Amino acid sequence: MKRQWNLILALILVLIIAVFSVINVDIVTVNYLFGKAEWPLILVIIGSVLLGALLVGLIGMMKIYQLQRALKKAGGEIDQNS
Repeated sequence: MKRQWNLILALILVLIIAVFSVINVDIVTVNYLFGKAEWPLILVIIGSVLLGALLVGLIGMMKIYQLQRALKKAGGEIDQNS
């Protein structure tokens, strides 16, 4: 049941982001360290959301990897003590 709620919430969030992006279609100037570029705001919003999701996903994967390593280490210590 928890997965269904997570899926529903994710779909609602995607819908909100999509509506917000479609409303904002003006051209904006994006300043980089090495120059400027003009992009439609919809691309800036969607790109920011995707980069943020990627960053959160990578941090989550790192945390899972660390927890799995700690679990293996703790399991090995339990086997040695038995």
